[in-house]
Amino acid sequence: MKLGPSLAFTLLFALPRLTSVARAEERHDERQGVHQERHEEHQEQKREVRHDERLPPRAAPPAWRGHPPGGRPPAATYHPAYHPHAVRVLRPRAMRYGEHPWRHWGHVEFARPIYYWDWAIIRSVTCIAEDSYGDQYPVTESTFPGFGLQHMTAVEDDALDRCYEESGGDGSCFLTTCSNY
Repeated sequence: MKLGPSLAFTLLFALPRLTSVARAEERHDERQGVHQERHEEHQEQKREVRHDERLPPRAAPPAWRGHPPGGRPPAATYHPAYHPHAVRVLRPRAMRYGEHPWRHWGHVEFARPIYYWDWAIIRSVTCIAEDSYGDQYPVTESTFPGFGLQHMTAVEDDALDRCYEESGGDGSCFLTTCSNY
């Protein structure tokens, strides 16, 4: 007789705990299903982002035709932010540090950027100058152990010299950016 009441008493306390464990397992399974669905949606979005295979092939650029010598006509003719053609990035010129294939342009002095780079790992530096038409003139120079901020002026000036010379003497050439690798 003692077994019946003790079994009933045990079931009375154990049954709610068993049902809550079963409910917790169901909720866990539901959450897993939701997480799986979200993961699948994310993967589908990633597949959609990789649409480069769906994009039409890029047309070849038009034949090169330089702009007239000098700077762009005054703002009275064009809106200052308007470029009469797409911005063109010319072929990068790679060289060793110390080579200066362009005649030095006596540009006005300007505040030069300060680069917070890890100079010990830099192997080459690329600087880009831009003319008033928006054409960009990249110059890449290899570096050497000990290359640092004190040597950046030469690379920046090479980009400006190239811009000035190849744009036909556009006096509004300016330094846009420098990067390294």
